[in-house]
Amino acid sequence: MTDKTRTLILTGASRGIGHATVRRFSEAGWRIITCSRDDVPEACRLDPNWAHHIPTDLGDAADLEAFIDKANEHIGDGGLAALVNNAAVSPKTPYKERLGCLNGDEEAWREVFELNFFVPLKLCRGLAAALHRGKGAVVNITSIAGHQAHPFAGSAYSVSKAALSSLTRELAVEFAELDVRVNAVAPGEIETEMIGPEYESLIPRIPLNRMGTPTEVAGTVFQLCTPDFGYVTGTEVFITGGQHLL
Repeated sequence: MTDKTRTLILTGASRGIGHATVRRFSEAGWRIITCSRDDVPEACRLDPNWAHHIPTDLGDAADLEAFIDKANEHIGDGGLAALVNNAAVSPKTPYKERLGCLNGDEEAWREVFELNFFVPLKLCRGLAAALHRGKGAVVNITSIAGHQAHPFAGSAYSVSKAALSSLTRELAVEFAELDVRVNAVAPGEIETEMIGPEYESLIPRIPLNRMGTPTEVAGTVFQLCTPDFGYVTGTEVFITGGQHLL
């Protein structure tokens, strides 16, 4: 690493899109700070660019504040080049039934909104000064489910992602004064550990006729944080294989 090494903070790093995104930034030589409920991933120990992993329950207010404090300590005076808000939750019944507006527990809605909406907001606020120093970029991971009814995503999850899309636009306007760009990516059906056999039925609805990969999402997130996209803010990129068009 050098003094010009750029720093990424990413939430929800232990698997899926988050883990693939860490690999993409590491390949480009970025210094990486992550958090998740899980302990330090084995890949973190093996990757010299994966500088810090801070086990954190982002749904716990005290834990979140402690993470922001530690992250700012690790960033130091150099500034933060990118914040990727990836952590999210989508509760299901014990039988993996979709939780809708009528059968979803109201307290569960609050928990979903706390992690999927309020945590990104609090992280942006808590890291705003570091992002300003680094002339950084924020990327929020939203979802196709925030734009159209989805047969498997719960209502609380879908509505929280729609709110995060709106928050992205509001943040883009306010953070522009700090020389910070804020965008979002909205994945469709991506092959991760969360995808079950039932998702195969959705493939005929996808114009590219296949699911996406975490690597494809990670590549888009990375590009949004580079100078090539230096004049792009307040935008949401759909990574859906065209599914959102139908």
